[in-house]
Parts: sequence; C-alpha cells; structure tokens
Amino acid sequence: MISVILPCFNEANNIPEIYDRLITVLNLTQEEYELIFIDDGSTDNTLETLSHICAKDSRVKVLEFSRNFGHQAALCAGLDHAQGDAVIMLDAYLQHPPEVILQLIEKWKEGYEIVNTVRNDPPGASLFKKLSAKGFYKVMNLFTNMHIPENSADFRLIDRKVVTEFKGLKEKNKFFRGLVNWIGFKKCVVTYDASPRLAGVSKYSFWKMLKFAFDGITSFSAFPLHVATMLGILVSCASFLYAMYAIYIRVFTETAVPGWTSVLVAVLFLGGVQLLSLGIIGEYLNRVYTETKDRPVYIVRNVHGSRKQG
Repeated sequence: MISVILPCFNEANNIPEIYDRLITVLNLTQEEYELIFIDDGSTDNTLETLSHICAKDSRVKVLEFSRNFGHQAALCAGLDHAQGDAVIMLDAYLQHPPEVILQLIEKWKEGYEIVNTVRNDPPGASLFKKLSAKGFYKVMNLFTNMHIPENSADFRLIDRKVVTEFKGLKEKNKFFRGLVNWIGFKKCVVTYDASPRLAGVSKYSFWKMLKFAFDGITSFSAFPLHVATMLGILVSCASFLYAMYAIYIRVFTETAVPGWTSVLVAVLFLGGVQLLSLGIIGEYLNRVYTETKDRPVYIVRNVHGSRKQG
C-alpha cells in the first residue's frame, strides 16, 4: 500500500484540486493507497473542506492538530499514522506536482528506499525567493558535514524500513532534509518542474527560513560552537599582542598618550564577541532544554475518517 501525507495550513482553496489530481494519479498505479491530510491549526476552512472529502472517501484520513505545530511536526504525525509499504510526503499547495508520484513509485520498485526530489523553479519565481533558497542550501552544506542538494524539498518517497527508523529517532526537533541524508539507505533523486502556487501565499518568510536554517545547523553540526571557540582564541591572541605593544610604548617610548578611543573600541569588540559566543551556546542549550522537557512533538485534537489500525 502507498501512503501519501500532506501537511496543510490554510490551504482550503488548494485541497479540492490536489485531491482530484492525487486520486487520478494513484488510480494509475493500481496500488492500494491512503491519503493522510494533517490540518496544522488552520484558521480558514481547511478542516471543513477536508471533512467533506473524508465523508465521501474512506481512503482519506485527516489529523486535526490542537494548534499550529509547524511543518516538520506535521510530517512526524503523518509518518506515525501511515500504514503503507511506501510513504510519500508532499505539500498541499500544488507546487509539488502529484504527477511526479508515478516516477517516485517507479524508482521505489527499482529498489531505491529513499527517492528525493529536486525542483526547477517555476516561471515568475522572484529573485528574492531564488537567492534566499540558494543561500539556505549554501549555508547548510557549509556548516554541516552532509550534502543537501540545492532546491531539494520535503517531497519524497521513503520505504517502510526507513519510516521505522525515522519513528525510532527520539529527538523532538526533527529536520527531515538533514535526517534523510544522515539515515543512509539506498537513495536517488528525481527532478521536477515546480508549478506556480494555485492559491494562497508562502508560509516561509525570510525570518522563518533563517530560523529553519539555524535549526538544521544546530541539529547536525557543532560548527557554530567551534566558531565561538576560534573567535575567543583569536581575540585573546590579539589582546595579548596589543597588551605587549602598550607595555612597550609605555616603558620604552614617550609616545604613550592617555585616551579613551582604543579602550572603547576594545571593550565594544570584546563585548560583541562575548555576546555572540553566549548566544551560540544559548541556542544549543535551548535545544537540550527542549529535549529534556520531553513534550510531544504534536497533539492531535481529532482524527477524521480513521481506518482501523492493523
């Protein structure tokens, strides 16, 4: 069986279209399938639209979150409830074309356990969107010990064996694009042309992308901590050299002039380095704090159209 999971946040206008296209594509596979929509605390008519689909199609299940927990949490919920031999993740706003699913399943039947996708930007994509996406992958690959292909997305197929391993990972902040590379297994890549968004706007602002990148870096690399250490060493060396210089001109020359500029610059510079280092350490401590609280990644308020668990 094929399970398809779709996180949804305020996608009421997109759901009927993607549902129709998914049904058309999945019927071509001649495989049994289920659709799992995750309503991630939507404030529009997303849940109502999904409930109507559930009422007429027993293959559809809807997980209603108690509030907005985020895209990665929605993917975790989908994996926890999926029963298929293969699980396909895609977004509901139709920039991930459902027709590509046929290629993903074909690669899976060839023996690949993870089939990732890489997108070609849709016509009319803004320069800011292209540059910010490019910067995201450059930063991730620079600061971590793995390679995430540029323009990759959380649109992929994973085998049941991979799902089992994902579910066994105990960390609360799961960064799927990194974990897919870390977890191993036999993988390949399918390229697709991204479609323009049918309705709505992107939920990822610049600051959300920045936070997403920082979450990925701190999940897979201690590089920022090493940067803080190296800054400390460099500043200490520079301070020592400056101290030697100050002692020299005070003892051996008559050019020492009392002044506040150099002191002010040194204090501001050292203060900035210290605050930067404390901030980096604080981010890692926050991740430890989050893990030790052991709160659930998501809370399901209700399940609509649930099948019996086997």
